[in-house]
Amino acid sequence: MDGLVSTEWLAERISDVLVLDATYTSTIPGSPPRDPRTEFEAEHIAGARFLDLDTLIDETSPLPSTMPTVAKIAGRLRALGVDPETQIVLYDNGPHHTSCRAWWVLRLAGVDVALLDGGMAKWKAEGRPLERGAPSAPPGRFEPRPSRSQARTLDDMKAATEQIADARSAARFTGEEADPRAEVAAGHIPGSVNIPYARFFNPDGTWQDPDTIRTVFESGGIDLARPLVTTCGSGITAAILAFGAHLLGNEAALYDGSWTEWGSRPETAKALGPA
Repeated sequence: MDGLVSTEWLAERISDVLVLDATYTSTIPGSPPRDPRTEFEAEHIAGARFLDLDTLIDETSPLPSTMPTVAKIAGRLRALGVDPETQIVLYDNGPHHTSCRAWWVLRLAGVDVALLDGGMAKWKAEGRPLERGAPSAPPGRFEPRPSRSQARTLDDMKAATEQIADARSAARFTGEEADPRAEVAAGHIPGSVNIPYARFFNPDGTWQDPDTIRTVFESGGIDLARPLVTTCGSGITAAILAFGAHLLGNEAALYDGSWTEWGSRPETAKALGPA
């Protein structure tokens, strides 16, 4: 199964895969109030189950949306009926492409998952089957496997020698726009480059073709033949850059604390202006 699948592909194989809704909104600053579970129960891709990405986090961390333990990921997957041989396709229903974050999180437990290109919006626009309710399944037998994702900590980033790509908007990156969290400084990690995540998508929310994705990285100053770490505000949209790099054969790491952590620490250097 490819990392990115089309709505046509999924429609033909929907009885052979497990579709999970990875919509997530609760800690993205500036997002309007939403309830992903209620929205899922009102309307979702036929046969899909609700991943509940909002709660698939480390609830003991003071940082937002911090990655959960592998044991928690495995438990969530078993509760959703995932067996060792289950093929998973993720989608979301929002502008932040949060299925990429779910892709990165599930890969921490060694799961090889795919994303639905265009997500719920494209599926619905094409008139494909939808349903209501909260489907359940008997517990699955999933057990964790070696991790496919790479995470970076604050200490890692202080000593980082890899390229660093920041997925936030240009205004947030340069410091022209204040961070939405009052306790977080403006600016970016010194030495990082800015590649706003929206550049990877077509107007209908589908991914750009591989050549264009490569051009986006290269025009931002990234050499995909070299190690890469992605960052953003709180580790959500950084996963978009990591997935884009994955499509081109670069298994980028992700700084999970991202700017929320770096920008709030008194000892870390903050850069302003363009890269």
